[in-house]
Amino acid sequence: AERLAELVDELDDAHAVEVDLTAPGGPEACVARSIELAGRIDVLINNAGISQVAPALDFSTEDFRHEIEIDLVAPFALARDVARDAITNGRSASIINIGSILGEVGGGKLRVPGYAAAKGGLHNLTRELASQWGRKGVRVNAIAPGWFETEMNDAMFSDGGGQAYMEAGAAMGRPGIEGELDGAMLYLASDASSFVTGHVLQVSGGWTAT
Repeated sequence: AERLAELVDELDDAHAVEVDLTAPGGPEACVARSIELAGRIDVLINNAGISQVAPALDFSTEDFRHEIEIDLVAPFALARDVARDAITNGRSASIINIGSILGEVGGGKLRVPGYAAAKGGLHNLTRELASQWGRKGVRVNAIAPGWFETEMNDAMFSDGGGQAYMEAGAAMGRPGIEGELDGAMLYLASDASSFVTGHVLQVSGGWTAT
């Protein structure tokens, strides 16, 4: 919340809406309040997510459901309500789901069953929603990032073994650096991709090419 408040202060005509996406009506309230503040939503970037590391045999059903709730159910609810508003009012919109390269391939020794399942589901949900809303002016695409340093995975970057794993798995021999997702997001958000929908764009340094 503090980081959002700081960002709002830096930008002109910006607003922050804080909600619990796992609470009943949370995603719906987020969309409704955003439309109330801004008047419309032209671009939705579904970026909320969590990841719990544990072997599948030790992964509780409750934890699995919680991860699916945040990483898959909430993006669906947000996308649905944004699309409904755009379609009802005869406007176009672009929805960008932030998936993961682990939604394309298994996590293997990383042991992230909930995350891998949710991101794989999000990728196919992207295709399904694109097929339903394409003729109504709403485009739905996804980005599947490889390894970029975030608060969620900073332990991988501070560990020598983790760094070696990321370097060995990418065709480019390194993880992503700050700013290397910007072009993909700007492309999918803008009219430059006006004939692109249902696509999962990998930005992974060639993770699936090796």
